[in-house]
Amino acid sequence: MYARQPPRILLIDVGPPFWSSICSSLCEALENFLSLACSLDGPCRIPLLSLYVVQNQHECLLPFVQIKGNFTRLQSCVSELRSLPKEGSFQPKVERMKPAILDGLQQFKQYSQYMMAGGPLSSCSVEITIMTSQSGKEIVKELEAGLRDADLMGLRRLQVIHLFKGDLLESVDVEWISHSGEEDSPKEPSLPGTDIELQTIENDVISIETFFKAWLHDSGIDKEHLHLLFPSGCLSVTSSTSPVCVKCDLQERLLDPALLPSTASEGAGKAGSGRDVNTSYKLTPGQMTSPFKLQIMKAVKSNGVCESVLYGLPLIIKPTICWQLDWDELETNQQNFHALCHCLLKRDWVLVAKSEPLSAGRSWSITVHTYYIIMPSASFTLLAKPLAVRELLLPCDIPAIPEEPPEMALHKMENVLNSLEVESTYNPLNVRSNLFKHLRGLLSRAPGHRHSPAQLREQRSQPRQLGRQIQSKAKATVAPLPMVHTPAHPPKSFRNPAPTKDTCNLSFFSDEEIGF
Repeated sequence: MYARQPPRILLIDVGPPFWSSICSSLCEALENFLSLACSLDGPCRIPLLSLYVVQNQHECLLPFVQIKGNFTRLQSCVSELRSLPKEGSFQPKVERMKPAILDGLQQFKQYSQYMMAGGPLSSCSVEITIMTSQSGKEIVKELEAGLRDADLMGLRRLQVIHLFKGDLLESVDVEWISHSGEEDSPKEPSLPGTDIELQTIENDVISIETFFKAWLHDSGIDKEHLHLLFPSGCLSVTSSTSPVCVKCDLQERLLDPALLPSTASEGAGKAGSGRDVNTSYKLTPGQMTSPFKLQIMKAVKSNGVCESVLYGLPLIIKPTICWQLDWDELETNQQNFHALCHCLLKRDWVLVAKSEPLSAGRSWSITVHTYYIIMPSASFTLLAKPLAVRELLLPCDIPAIPEEPPEMALHKMENVLNSLEVESTYNPLNVRSNLFKHLRGLLSRAPGHRHSPAQLREQRSQPRQLGRQIQSKAKATVAPLPMVHTPAHPPKSFRNPAPTKDTCNLSFFSDEEIGF
């Protein structure tokens, strides 16, 4: 049930004048993503989220909150983020990100200790993502120098995302540029046990939004998702009895529309709830307690499968990266997967696979099998889709094609088609459905939403001090870390940190939120 999803801390560099270049795109992408994440039905994919802003000093705009049921608070946080000063100048400290990172780790530690009484947490470690339009390599250097001797217990992953201005990406997916550091950097990691991951993405709404959507994927790598089982001796050279098994991970390509609140999806969800033949064997990453097994039955020519007999959402199949497998097994498995993709493409084949029962069950129980088609791609992946069986197939009377259409009708349709714009590929990023606006409208009208859109606009136009007073009750107090070289007069372009008292024994939620 996506139980392995990590809590996340988002650190945003708001130092002017750089903040003005990313504020609009980042806030719009974040608001779109949060409206989507808050509306998704099913298991929670982002258990906890916290947000910091960093200039010379850091401030926690959003202590750890659960995504579901907190759209009002999340939207207020984005509104406050939008209203931060975009003009001005500041003199960056030698260490700006370090205090925010340590403060976030301290916040997570205190939250974990407080919540342990209610049961085990979904994760004992946290992922921290820094977003900045300044040089990503400079930020990495700062972190490597500042965090060398710091206690990073509980830090699962540290990312630096450099947003740069460029043309809109034309590809369907965001292109990732990963940097490992300077050429003259030492081979050993600068931070023992922690690697700083630097990624560069374009500063536009679609690219940033796509980055946030990656958080919805299943993050667990402690167990492989899928086993492709070939018949005994089918590919085995060393053994004629043991079947060949290729271990894989699954990744969703699309969000299931039935998980979103709309008229069409609600009807689809109710119609298929508990009654679909495929329900009990649905391949869903994040909801598998044990590897799903598909028995390869036969191969079919690629042009021998009609698209009309495929249904359901597609899933991407990749070679597993499960950390519990030893390196030799991982390498051998990746080689087998690569060879399988190559051979299927070369032969122009697809595979027909049958689901194996999840458990043996009683001897008299009847197992309903689901069949899947597994298609190769030019990339290092396979694609799986459910395949129709006899029980589901409806009769289809397809008329025979006449020899030639009438000349007048042919001429008419040729002119119609010639007037259409023609593209070589379909790019979903260029097609909008207004889903984000629809979801924000539904969430705003949901019970417990305290602010109407007009009230939010009025709140944004109010002075910063008043906004602080309004939201001070909603925020939790975090025990602050001692600041390094705090200036006597903080810059005017950034807010002074809220006055705090001894908060070592305070929780991260107000009494109102906890329900006391």
